[in-house]
Amino acid sequence: MVISLSAVVLLLILTVIFMRNGGLKFSHALICVLLGFYLASSSMAATIHDGLSATAQVVAGLNP
Repeated sequence: MVISLSAVVLLLILTVIFMRNGGLKFSHALICVLLGFYLASSSMAATIHDGLSATAQVVAGLNP
């Protein structure tokens, strides 16, 4: 668990750096994909899923 969490934090930092840099290359996108896979297998996955579901319900309930 500690190694997985450390990998998630490292990949998150790299992803933020790449996004702020403005140039997203294939290797950068691969790191972003790896971050997604690590997040999906971490203990934070349920919280992220619940937050995204709640956000989607709020957006779906808006009437323009």
